[in-house]
Amino acid sequence: MYKTQQVLIISMDLNLFKVFDAVYRASSLTEAAKDLHITQPAVSNALARLREHFDDPLFVRRGRSIAPTPLADSIAKDIANSLMTLQESLHKGQDFDPGTSQRQFIICMGDPIEFVALPELITLLQQHAPGVKLQSQRLVRDQLSRQLISGEVSMAIDIPQPVDNSIQQQFLFKDNLCVLMRRDHPLCGQSLSLKQYLNAGHITVSGRSRGAVLEDATLNRKGLNRHIILRGQSYYSASHIVATSDLLLTLPLHLAQRFQQFLPLATMPLPLKIPALEMMMYWHRSASNDTAHEWLRDSIHKIIAQNGNT
Repeated sequence: MYKTQQVLIISMDLNLFKVFDAVYRASSLTEAAKDLHITQPAVSNALARLREHFDDPLFVRRGRSIAPTPLADSIAKDIANSLMTLQESLHKGQDFDPGTSQRQFIICMGDPIEFVALPELITLLQQHAPGVKLQSQRLVRDQLSRQLISGEVSMAIDIPQPVDNSIQQQFLFKDNLCVLMRRDHPLCGQSLSLKQYLNAGHITVSGRSRGAVLEDATLNRKGLNRHIILRGQSYYSASHIVATSDLLLTLPLHLAQRFQQFLPLATMPLPLKIPALEMMMYWHRSASNDTAHEWLRDSIHKIIAQNGNT
């Protein structure tokens, strides 16, 4: 029976645990095989050996996917942590040379951070670390800890939230919300009142298909509602719609100022008291001493600081 992940790794083929981790993350033997670049029969054979060792099916069919058994759930985190630690240990103690490194990093971030930080980060990489590659992907908040622990992502940038105790975090910046409108909007130049704000048409941006965003949740607690014409996924497209309509967009000030650089837009203070938004950077503790990972974290922090968001 399972004792500790250290005993398991010593007594069994490490590749078996790589297969377990891939199947656990993908909930599919086919997808796990693709991720590992091996055949599906090879995945099945590895699972068969693990099932024999644990005397447990580990995964059971559930519709078109597979689901872990309680035992699989109980060992998944330790296996992921061990694999992550082993992977990161390959980089410990190694000198990181940005000019020759071929590392790849996967960063989870939302649309606002991607728009503001990525252009300058890519410029920095092209100048100082041309072999380093990045992949940006949308963050799924309830999967943040799991993805960092498993090594699916290298780091994440998001608002403060509960995470596993193996996840490290660093404050990046805080920012206030403001109201964006076209420069010749009838309300532009005035002192925007809450009544005017509520009577106007609005665009709201969210990565979720439903549920109130921060400003609506605040309004709802006061028994108030605003008139939302469009719920979209991207501040970038929303800003273009605002520039050619009477609709208002509520968004972080640093992002609004970027849009003003290339669109005829104006900002107004939000006539609603909402605490400033905080953004944090998250990574698994096993990457803390990885010099390449540390270099990238420092680079992101400097880019944010140079833009005045500290």
